[in-house]
Amino acid sequence: MPGTPEATPAAKQVSDAPSPRRLLSTEKVYEGRIWDVVSDSFQLQETGEALTRDYIDHPGAVAVLPMNAAGEILLLRQYRHPVGMDLWEIPAGLLDVEGEDFVVGAARELAEEADLAAATWNVLADFFNSPGSSSEAIRIYLARDLADIPHHERHERTDEEAEIEFHWISLDDAVDSVLAGRLHNPSAVVGILAAAAARASGFEGLRPADAPWPAHPSQR
Repeated sequence: MPGTPEATPAAKQVSDAPSPRRLLSTEKVYEGRIWDVVSDSFQLQETGEALTRDYIDHPGAVAVLPMNAAGEILLLRQYRHPVGMDLWEIPAGLLDVEGEDFVVGAARELAEEADLAAATWNVLADFFNSPGSSSEAIRIYLARDLADIPHHERHERTDEEAEIEFHWISLDDAVDSVLAGRLHNPSAVVGILAAAAARASGFEGLRPADAPWPAHPSQR
């Protein structure tokens, strides 16, 4: 019938996907204290010319957005030397313990950096920190039903971590700080915005803590 609008096609689901390419050579060009730099030569197509890319070979990391019963989230202020700034962040750390489960690593970081344990865990978001220059994959968890770690069981923080300061903030105020450009730590920015989006559905759509993570280097 003239004038009748056509049905709108279903929105196409977008999803990142593995894309194996022919690796010609790989070489470790720098061995660091925490991560290495490698140089790979590869082909985009079977008949294409060789390309060379240098990047950080990273073990991956986890981050935790702690949320209390009032809906406030915990931010930590920590000095970061490469940028020369004190940044408000969320608890996070490397997945550098061989064979450690991802959520176990996240719980370890929450205890070590925030003196907290959590009874309820969900995945908030997965992302690559800088995919053009690093293999680092980060998973952010939402941690709720929090409890304090007893004083005699708390981790002794050293170096930059010894200066950590805590601040509880409402999720709305944290979102405002992100959008105003006052927060710069990527895990904090992604975690805050993801939590705000998830709150709209009462956090019902979040993945379980043990959801597959195929983007992590150990799974690729």
